[in-house]
Amino acid sequence: MYQFSFEKLNVWQKARTLTKKIYDLTSKFPKEEVFCLTNQLRRASISICSNLAEGSSRRSDKEQQHLYQISYSSLMELYNQLIISKDLGYISSDDLDEIRDDVQHISILHTRLRKSLVN
Repeated sequence: MYQFSFEKLNVWQKARTLTKKIYDLTSKFPKEEVFCLTNQLRRASISICSNLAEGSSRRSDKEQQHLYQISYSSLMELYNQLIISKDLGYISSDDLDEIRDDVQHISILHTRLRKSLVN
């Protein structure tokens, strides 16, 4: 089966796995957070993957860099929201630590991807 270029990106694969974790984690959030923090976390995680996919389809390095930067910004937004979720008692310290490891790994992959466009 044919694979699109973004499907071959290790960073996209890891971000996709992270999105699944976020959906699983937020399914346990209080119902009053459905349209607030739950929605924000899910949207940010989807934005990471979506902007990687869209960026991979762009012809110019400048356009790719822009979309990859948006994806990275969404990753940082996601992590910030997870810290707030922990502060509010919606997730445990262990949950935050586990996902922080994922965020850090994805961050490194993001940096490598963006640097590859500069060279």
